[in-house]
Amino acid sequence: MTSTPVRTRIAPSPTGDPHVGTAYMALFNWVFARHHGGQFVLRIEDTDQARSTAESEQAIYDALNWLGLDWDEGPNVGGDHGPYRQSERKSTYQTHVQQLLDDGNAFYCFCTKERLDAVRAEQQASKQTTRYDGHCCHLEANEVARRRADGEAHVVRMRVPEAGECTFTDRLRGDITIPFSQIDMQVLVKADGMPTYHLAVVVDDHLMGISHILRGEEWLNSVPKHKLLYEYFGWPMPKLIHLPLLRNPDQSKLSKRKNPTSVTYYRDMGYLPEALTNYLSMMGWSMPNEAEIFSRQEMVEAFDIDRMTTGGPIFDQTKLSWLNGQYLRRLDASEYAQRVQDWMLNADKLAQLVPLVQERAERLSDLLPLVNYLMGNLGELTEEDFSHKSLQRPEVLAILHHTLSAFDDMRQWQREDLFTLCQQLAGAMELKFRDFLFPLFIATSGRAVSLPLFDSWMFLGADLSRARLRGALDALGASNKERKRLDKAYQALLPLSSGH
Repeated sequence: MTSTPVRTRIAPSPTGDPHVGTAYMALFNWVFARHHGGQFVLRIEDTDQARSTAESEQAIYDALNWLGLDWDEGPNVGGDHGPYRQSERKSTYQTHVQQLLDDGNAFYCFCTKERLDAVRAEQQASKQTTRYDGHCCHLEANEVARRRADGEAHVVRMRVPEAGECTFTDRLRGDITIPFSQIDMQVLVKADGMPTYHLAVVVDDHLMGISHILRGEEWLNSVPKHKLLYEYFGWPMPKLIHLPLLRNPDQSKLSKRKNPTSVTYYRDMGYLPEALTNYLSMMGWSMPNEAEIFSRQEMVEAFDIDRMTTGGPIFDQTKLSWLNGQYLRRLDASEYAQRVQDWMLNADKLAQLVPLVQERAERLSDLLPLVNYLMGNLGELTEEDFSHKSLQRPEVLAILHHTLSAFDDMRQWQREDLFTLCQQLAGAMELKFRDFLFPLFIATSGRAVSLPLFDSWMFLGADLSRARLRGALDALGASNKERKRLDKAYQALLPLSSGH
């Protein structure tokens, strides 16, 4: 396809559970590189220092390793193009942004948030494209120097032509043209001195020799900014392949608010990694012989990016479960037993369960009755399961809905944070803490008496805990009208329940 060595990359942010959308992008980058005998690079985009955590970074490694997607270069394996964490490349970005400033392709901006909000509101009222109005782009050098010397807060923005248009080629979509009038003068360096994604991704992709960028189609509108930066630096731009985004059955973008989205969830629910990668590979792509069951290596050998479609593929858990069942039935008995042991009966899982069970059990055989709700799906819940002497159905719905909404907003999944969150919600809703917890016990374990609720949530993890609460709302027959009303009620509780 090209004489240039093929180098692809995946660059996730370590700000939460590893998303199946990240796994999907990683898979196609990995397969593309392996098919062409190239390299696959893992880069950690941790410029959002407030949300990035070492735990989330480790979860990315664990998820990709579990899926069998090995990388040739990265933070934990090294390579010739490091460092591979953006937070460790700050001096590199400073050098390059200074080049843009010296060449007149970037400028210092001192606009306050209040001014920018006012400009945006005026543009929206006039039905104009919301973008920076160029207020600071013609400041004299001596004024810029004075204001910087005075310590005035500022960012660095890129210059964008006032007229004309940008045309670029996407491998799946052909030529695309976007007028510069629709392109914002993007912030390149934030007030804290850290680069934004748009500067870092261009600098890193060039310096790391990335030849092909395979990423989600949501980045198509950002290509003109990136293309301008490549031109300003005098660099060739990598080939572009924007993959279709995974969709919910209702065609909305796959998100944790509607479905389990973390790789960890599917691992902990007992899906096989080869089944999940097989399923993800069929999201917008197909084998030449239309086979539905095939290995990663078979995909590598048969891969042709031009067989990719641009329609939004539906992530259907029913189809994934069927495919996983096909893989399970292909295992012999000893291998099946080993997979079960690796899944739940391993030392790490048992180490989490033993402290919860040991003080409550009288026989070893008590283990399964005590923990069975932690090891798979619950039985079907009914509205009667949530009957309570002090709570009516609207209150039960509100508890489940508001807790689920708060879970969706949480940055980290920590026992103390979960406890504090529930205390705050109970107080905001003027409910006794014990009463508030009752529907959550039922939703999580299917019974009023179980292992400690917060320990159960920690064992289940964020995605599976959210799935339990969503299932409870469905069991109670929460209508769309009720959910919209509850959304408004939850927003009215903020900021009492914010900060998580």
